[in-house]
Amino acid sequence: MAAWSIGGVRLATAAEPAAAEELQVFVRPGCPYCEAAKRFLPELQRTRPGLRIHIRDISADRQALADLENLADRFGLHPIGVPAFYLRGKLVIGFDSAETTGRELLALLDQPAAPGLINGPAPAIQLPLLGPIDLRRLGLPLFTIVLGLLDGFNPCAMWVLLFLLSMLINLRDRKKMFLIGGVFVAVSGLVYFAFMAAWLNIFFLIGMSRLSQLLLGAVALLVGSLNVKDYFAFGAGFTVGIPERAKPGIYRRVRQIICAENLTGALAAVILLALLVNTVELLCTAGIPAIYTRVLTEQALPGWAYYGYLALYNLAYMADDGLMLAIAVVTLSGRKLQERGGRWLKLLSGMVMLALGLVLLLRPDWLDKIG
Repeated sequence: MAAWSIGGVRLATAAEPAAAEELQVFVRPGCPYCEAAKRFLPELQRTRPGLRIHIRDISADRQALADLENLADRFGLHPIGVPAFYLRGKLVIGFDSAETTGRELLALLDQPAAPGLINGPAPAIQLPLLGPIDLRRLGLPLFTIVLGLLDGFNPCAMWVLLFLLSMLINLRDRKKMFLIGGVFVAVSGLVYFAFMAAWLNIFFLIGMSRLSQLLLGAVALLVGSLNVKDYFAFGAGFTVGIPERAKPGIYRRVRQIICAENLTGALAAVILLALLVNTVELLCTAGIPAIYTRVLTEQALPGWAYYGYLALYNLAYMADDGLMLAIAVVTLSGRKLQERGGRWLKLLSGMVMLALGLVLLLRPDWLDKIG
């Protein structure tokens, strides 16, 4: 078996050939690249009238999904995506245009491509502190972890957690502090998981047209720009964060936790606090998880795997908060998030959203070829 990339399309060969002159095309509804591929197929049929083209919908045909998964296993291509083309013992994943991927398919019909590795331009985004990130080489699992970790440094959630920890220090009880703080982090993660699952199902419901890509990219640019603005002019003008009118309620609930007569009351209060915080900070946190779930819907995965990746994302998201909690419990020292720290977190979050928004607007195919 050999694998290479031509024109930004992953391609692999197996020892055994496919059925003579039969092209299997794996697609699913709501995939704009699948629609572009299907518009190209009549032209391919016209130029190669002897070719049998078999279009297989992996969402309606379980056997089609199983066959595509088996092919991906054989060629070592994971995670798999659509559209996928199986022709003459070769698997091509992705479709850019008739001039690029279309020509590659025609070339496969004329003669086998030479073995080897031919790299197209590497899709990369520039992230603060991390530098350029090659999305195709990153792979979906690592891409999930990296975005989850970056999202975890959200200034809204971090501000509330650090404020809570600074107050819990007064208890001088490590076990109680760890339990209350841990419940806050866990409930926040569960709420975030539900929030991302809602995004996922919305994208599955409406599909992912180019218009929705543009709208999502524009929202990411807007939110990212506001966060970057806050680095230079913190709190001036319109800002994305926890509204000032909501902060007195948060302060009041934190005091209820500290002053609770028993542990049960404290835990009940911290659960309510986590629900409140994750509700009022949705605008502050919506950009990165919305883009991530959009990328996830473009992967051809079993149903359970989508939620498995959401769980992995949320574990990474909670890792930052868990680290802060562990440090506070071990050292029994709590520090509130000061303006300087908040500005840097805003800059980090803003730069990530700006980068992802630009990719959605200018090169959405980079996100679809993560694997």
